[in-house]
Amino acid sequence: MTTKVAILAGGFGSRLAEETEIRPKPMVEIGGRPILWHIMRHYAAHGFRDFAIALGYKGEFIKKYFVDYCSLNSNLTVSPATGEIERHGGEVEDWRVDLIDTGQKTLTGGRVKRLAPYLGNETFMLTWGDGVSDVNVEKLMEFHRSHGKLATVTAVRPPARYGHLEFDGDQVAEFSEKPQTAEGWINGAFFVLEPAVLDYIDGDDVMFEHAPLQNLARDGELMAYRHDGFWQCMDTLREKHLLQELWSSGKAPWKTWD
Repeated sequence: MTTKVAILAGGFGSRLAEETEIRPKPMVEIGGRPILWHIMRHYAAHGFRDFAIALGYKGEFIKKYFVDYCSLNSNLTVSPATGEIERHGGEVEDWRVDLIDTGQKTLTGGRVKRLAPYLGNETFMLTWGDGVSDVNVEKLMEFHRSHGKLATVTAVRPPARYGHLEFDGDQVAEFSEKPQTAEGWINGAFFVLEPAVLDYIDGDDVMFEHAPLQNLARDGELMAYRHDGFWQCMDTLREKHLLQELWSSGKAPWKTWD
């Protein structure tokens, strides 16, 4: 069985309201493609092409996107009399995508739990539908296999929101505009999980980041894969513009595919 990649794509994205009033946050575009597509392309570049996407807020947008994906990214020959459509050429991804309604108000833990029937009784990956990284997910999986615990979280150094200053007295000795913070690690998602992790989730009203991860840590079952490279979430319009600028420059660090 191939390793499933679960992606949570059902939240409201209220801090990005300028964009998410009309579409779910994972469908907000970077370089003309939804950020969800960027995340999936990254996993696929490392050989992980079997996805289970947890839908909620405006989930129909994501369903329509994938139903129309092949047609919109191929050349078409249409026979109106018969309704026959022949696709040829174009870009077609070798993916399998389960699109699962997990409820409008279900919290992150509940969404993971509702994906259980589609994950199989196998190790699976999990990430959020609004964050990109250049983390090597093959090495992440190797790390997870090596320690034998139930859960691995990718730990990242958060990007500083403002320019960082180093002083020599009152003189600015060093200025860096968008550094990673020099100390401290945060949850960067990009999890690898064993099926038994689902037993830590009681129901729809559970945040995965709260009791499940706290209890996994308490039980000694949560390990961290430290990633010093690029990581960026897209919670605000400012962060969306940052990602767009990186993509437009041709230097998007998360573009790990040809």
